[in-house]
Amino acid sequence: MSDHEDEHTIAEDLVVTKYKMAGEIANRVLKLLVAKCLPHASVREICAEGDRLLEEETTKVFKKEKEMKKGIAFPVCASVNNCINHYSPLESEDDTILEDGDLVKLDLGAHIDGFIAVVGHTVVVGASKDNKVKGRKADVMLASYYAAEAALRLVKPGNQNFVVTDTVTKIAEAYNCKPVEGMLSFQLQEGRIDGEKTIIQNPTEAQRKEVEKQDFETHEVYGVDVIVSTGKGQGKETEARVTVFRKTEETYNLKLKASRDFFSKVQKSHGAMPFNIRTLDDEKKARLGVGECITHKLVEPYPVLWEKEGELVAQFKFTVLLMPSSQHKITGLPIDLSLYSSQLKIKDQELKQIITATVSNKAPKKITKKKKKAEKGGTNAVKTEEKAATNAVKSED
Repeated sequence: MSDHEDEHTIAEDLVVTKYKMAGEIANRVLKLLVAKCLPHASVREICAEGDRLLEEETTKVFKKEKEMKKGIAFPVCASVNNCINHYSPLESEDDTILEDGDLVKLDLGAHIDGFIAVVGHTVVVGASKDNKVKGRKADVMLASYYAAEAALRLVKPGNQNFVVTDTVTKIAEAYNCKPVEGMLSFQLQEGRIDGEKTIIQNPTEAQRKEVEKQDFETHEVYGVDVIVSTGKGQGKETEARVTVFRKTEETYNLKLKASRDFFSKVQKSHGAMPFNIRTLDDEKKARLGVGECITHKLVEPYPVLWEKEGELVAQFKFTVLLMPSSQHKITGLPIDLSLYSSQLKIKDQELKQIITATVSNKAPKKITKKKKKAEKGGTNAVKTEEKAATNAVKSED
């Protein structure tokens, strides 16, 4: 879409407002889902409730703009322990019930008029001041969290994507962990969750050659996704059914009526945004129709990936606007770093300096009182998180 002159960017105040509103909604829904990650909770119910909330919250903004598309930019996934990503089971499948000590990775996104805000967060079920997280759980949580904090400070105009790649790897190694191989963070563009520029994690030699070296530029937006494992960081597909898909730009005359009905509903309800087939009226018909669409590349799946049994995976994801005067992080929730006790720590002074560097997170100018109110929750959460990360790293010295 960036080839078109009419693509709208954050050079426009109204576009900034839409991104920030989407970010505030994503943060608010994430916060509600974090509170639901308790022992005996159903992963399926958490995901379904999250999708419902994303739809509900996005309908509350720009009510007068009847034709404006709003809603889910990425359906809620809740991937537990060694499950890396994209786990969101259907009614017809076995559920996962949370237990004390589980690592739950919540991943979701909202959009307003095609302007997307994504967010990811990891919760340790039952963690508290009286029940602190130790050992490898603490290692992977801190590795992922600090790597995300470093990435925030490095995704800025003038820097290059592979600087982020290499720094994330070094921070993970400080905790004897590895970033999950080949995972991509994308530039977010109008109507596109997978924009032109990317940041790759822990690439193989072949992957490193495939990903172009790119500079970050003013007025770009990124969804930065950091996923770290206690294992080798190599994800594999297993028996878990794929439930999240996205329409492509390919064309094909579908033969089956079920496929045509499915694809028509996807085009009308979701457009180019990822979706869970749970949200379609008839799950059985949707499962029947999706097969032919995959075969002919009309939709692409988001496979459920798994680390080796017994390993642990943590994730932190945020959306950042690269404004002329500042980086503006619009999604992400803080974690209480005092709950995590690791025997390992970051010793490299250069890495420490990156993590503790000040982030200029000023709100863009010309934001009205009404807009400020809509954004307040997300902005405060982000500021709290940044301050906590800086203080925690300094306290290790």
